[in-house]
Formats: sequence, C-alpha cells, structure tokens
Amino acid sequence: MNTSWQDSKAVSSMLDDWETWAVVGLSGNPDRTAYRIAELLQRRGKRIVPIHPDAPTVLGEQGYATLADVPFTIDVVDVFRKSEAAGEFADQAVEVGAKGVWFQLGVIDEAAFQRTTATGVAMVMDTCPAIEWGARDSG
Repeated sequence: MNTSWQDSKAVSSMLDDWETWAVVGLSGNPDRTAYRIAELLQRRGKRIVPIHPDAPTVLGEQGYATLADVPFTIDVVDVFRKSEAAGEFADQAVEVGAKGVWFQLGVIDEAAFQRTTATGVAMVMDTCPAIEWGARDSG
C-alpha cells in the first residue's frame, strides 16, 4: 500500500472540516455499501448528495445524474465505482471545484491520484470513512 494515498492531513480535512459529500454510485438500495456509508456520513453531520444516473432521492437528499448537475458547492466526492471506472469521477471532481476526492476501499487509480493531487485537490484512496473514524474512535 502506498501510504501517500492515505495522507492523514487529507483524511482529517475531509472527515473533520468538509461538510458536503457527493456520493458517486449511491442508490436507494440499503444493502449496498454506498448506502451504509452515506448513512454514516449523515450521522456524522455531513450533507450527502447522491450521484447516480437515475438521480434518485436517497436518505432524504435529492440525487443528481452527474457531478456537473449539482447546483451548489461540493466539498468531497466519494467514489463507489470499480477502479477502472473511478478516474473519470476524480477528473469531474476537479472540474466542479471539489476540495477533495475519496476513493473507497479497494478502489485505486494511481494516474487519477497524480492528476488530482497535481491540481491541488486532496485525494484519498483505498480506505473508507467508517474505517478512518473507527480507528480514531477506538484510539
């Protein structure tokens, strides 16, 4: 594992300071990991924004088909997609002015990481907010 993908400053900024999280791949299926993590984000005081081609309302929040459709500022783009499909969402996050990109556990795209961080946008890969909060809460 490349620990620069999980820079503690980037993780802390996203978890502690940034409020609006666009969750790419979030649908209304409570059996999906994205749904459970979106619930956790809400419990931790974050505003979630579902990003899904069907644009469903999930957990009481209006969904949008794309990041570009969101009419307000996004702080973090949390990506629940396979590694080979995730990079385009990092690029879109930069385009819409997000402060950070979070690729979930098992999602790794080194080229996207280089492109994103080169623009000054923070990025975390191959971990999960639940894991990071869990480590802090038990520590």
